Amino acid sequence: MRLPAYLLAPGPQRVFAALPDSRAVGGCVRDDLAGLPVHDLDMAAPFAPAVIAERLAAAGFRVFETGLKHGTVTALLERDPIEVTSLRRDVTTDGRHAQVEWTTDWAEDAARRDFTINAMSMGADGVLHDPFGGQEDLAARRVRFVGEADQRLREDFLRALRFFRFQARYGGDAPDAEAVRAIRAAVPGLARLSAERVWSEIKRLLAAPDPRASLALMAETGVLPAVLPEAGAPARLDFALARGVTDALLRLAILVPVGTDIAALASRLRLSGEEAAKLRALHATEDAPGPAERDADALRRFTARARLRSEAALPAEILHVAAAAQPGTDFTGLLAALPPGLGPAFPLQGRDALALGLPHGPRIGALLAAVRDWWLETGAAADHAACLEKLRQLALEKTS
Repeated sequence: MRLPAYLLAPGPQRVFAALPDSRAVGGCVRDDLAGLPVHDLDMAAPFAPAVIAERLAAAGFRVFETGLKHGTVTALLERDPIEVTSLRRDVTTDGRHAQVEWTTDWAEDAARRDFTINAMSMGADGVLHDPFGGQEDLAARRVRFVGEADQRLREDFLRALRFFRFQARYGGDAPDAEAVRAIRAAVPGLARLSAERVWSEIKRLLAAPDPRASLALMAETGVLPAVLPEAGAPARLDFALARGVTDALLRLAILVPVGTDIAALASRLRLSGEEAAKLRALHATEDAPGPAERDADALRRFTARARLRSEAALPAEILHVAAAAQPGTDFTGLLAALPPGLGPAFPLQGRDALALGLPHGPRIGALLAAVRDWWLETGAAADHAACLEKLRQLALEKTS
């Protein structure tokens, strides 16, 4: 059998040599068979983690014990990391975590995987090992659990969310009926998952080329209300997807209606501070100009206000959120007319007021705010000199 190109690289070839009977597993095998680029290379071997680490180090790899308790080490030869994992079997599971033991049995390792398309492996001889019909399922665009769907979900309820992510990327129009039935019954178990794992899966689903059908199926099965009750109809993403929006956080901002309690959402899903700040900025659509407001002053004013609020979101991104908040409104022309970047910055700072001889104190802040309001009202076009003159005038008015 002929090896695919990704396994002919020096890294996997040296792993094969250092670890006899090792194989490429999971996503890299699946994506290569699907004709997709292989980004992450995962391999497995019938040895204990300490043996794997020792042999890879002897073969010239830099070895990092990144997930040793789960049997995984990361091997780095040049730039591309390879994760190598010991074959495992589950001893106990509780719906969130599994206690595992190492094994030398490839069948046991494959049987604990989630979906048939992820249970395939390939060794140095190029032979595809496919104990559950994953290649056939991949060709049929069918995402199917390994073995009994109910059992796979009881072992780890996160697999319900993973199903929708894989369905969005590899599934067809008709999702596997047995999987859908089992997921619907498993919805109460989703409450046991950590917020971090839930957000990770939602984010990866939203990054799929088109997540709308999966989101609709999540809503129909009760999964979406359980993990993202703030979500609106998947059709809210129509305009953004048509314009090539791919950013997962922007898609979340579009999916979640303006007026949502972003602080509560961010806290529940444990968003990072940066993610929460951007989500808040994206929902600041109250002064977004309508499609008829395409004059230079209106657009400059909008972009300037967006920048004053936060540099976390671009005006074009805010308009995509505004489009979802105003169904049926075509923002295409307005988006095309937007200037690039964040928009004009307010030209003055506190030191400008001090240079005019104004004393330190709250009066400086009030005067600068008044100049900023004037600057925005006049289209955010006045330069530093004009704003400084306005500041001088206002300062004189306040003292006369």
